[in-house]
Amino acid sequence: MPSDTSPTASSARPRPGRLAPSDARQRLEDARSSRALQLRALDSGPSREGHLVATQTEANNRVIAEIDAAVARIEDGSYGTCLACSTSIPAERLEILPYTRYCVPCQHRAAT
Repeated sequence: MPSDTSPTASSARPRPGRLAPSDARQRLEDARSSRALQLRALDSGPSREGHLVATQTEANNRVIAEIDAAVARIEDGSYGTCLACSTSIPAERLEILPYTRYCVPCQHRAAT
């Protein structure tokens, strides 16, 4: 049985320690759908706590923007690479937080 070494077959496979682009895209689409659903619920629900709804809406919109940016990184081939230090972000981190821009050490530095 010959192995398939065509460019299409090899580009669909992730590098070691990376998520496949199709898996990453699916995770991002799922996360975006979930956030969009939360936004719709916030928009249609009673607004007893206006500041709380506004805070939740802002947080959901921020995450959706991060998800959209991650999809763009998939498109340009930079998905899974830390934007600060250019090292590979471990697949385990991307499975948990598929729209992350940073590896853990750089995320800690960014947060402080």
